[in-house]
Amino acid sequence: MNAIALSCITFVCTSGGALLGMFLPGHRLSTEDKDVVRLGTGLIGTIAALVLGLLIASAKSSYDTQSTQIRQMTANIIVLDNLLKQYGTETSDIRNMLRRGIVLLADRIWRENSSDSAKVAPFAATDASETFYAKLQQLSPQNDAQRSLQARAIQISTDIAQTRLLLFAQTGNSVPIPFLVVLIFWLTMIFTSFGLFARPTAIVIGCLLIFALSAAGAIYLILELGQPFAGLMEISSAPLRNMLPPLGP
Repeated sequence: MNAIALSCITFVCTSGGALLGMFLPGHRLSTEDKDVVRLGTGLIGTIAALVLGLLIASAKSSYDTQSTQIRQMTANIIVLDNLLKQYGTETSDIRNMLRRGIVLLADRIWRENSSDSAKVAPFAATDASETFYAKLQQLSPQNDAQRSLQARAIQISTDIAQTRLLLFAQTGNSVPIPFLVVLIFWLTMIFTSFGLFARPTAIVIGCLLIFALSAAGAIYLILELGQPFAGLMEISSAPLRNMLPPLGP
C-alpha cells in the first residue's frame, strides 16, 4: 500500500473518530468518569507521540543512509574512472563500458526501489558488470605504478558492488504495516476522545479536521522517507547518471 493511500486511511479514521465522538453521550458522564477518559487518552496520546517521533527519526535515518550510499557510490565511480585514466590508453574500452554501465545501474536501482516494483526476485549481477570486472582483472600492468592502479581500481569496484548490494537489501518500506495499523488505531481513539466532550460547532469540526490532516501528514512523511527512490522526496539520479563526461573519439 502506497503512502498516499495509507495517509488517506489515517485521515478518514481520525476525522471519523472525532465526528463519531461528538454523537456519543460524553456530556452525560460524571466528573470522575470524564477524568478517567482524559487520563486514558493522555496515556495513549503520550505513547502515540513517542512512537511517531521514533518512526520519523528512524525513517529519516534510513533516508539519510541510502542518500549517503548513493553519494559514496558516485564518488567511488569518479575515483575509479580517474584511476583507469591514469593507467593509460589501454583502458579506454573499460572506461566506455563504465559509462554505459552507470546508466544501467541507475535504471536498475531506481526501478527496483520504486513503490510498484516486485521485490521478490533475488539479486543477480548483470552481464555488463561481470564483463567489466573481468576486463579489469585482465589488464596486464607493465610497471609498479600500473600494478598499484589496477589493484586500487579492483578494490574500488568491489566497494561499489558492496554498496550496490546494500541498496538492494534495503528495498521496501522499513515500517511494518501491522505497526502502522496499531498506531492508526491509537490516533483514532485519541480523536474520538477529542470529540467526546466537544460541541459540534463549525469551528470545532474545522479544527478537528485540520488536526486529523496533520496526523495523516505525519504518517505520509514516515512512509515517504522510507521510500527514498520514489515519491515526492525521491533521491535524484541525475548526479549518478551525469557525473562522468563522455570520452572523446
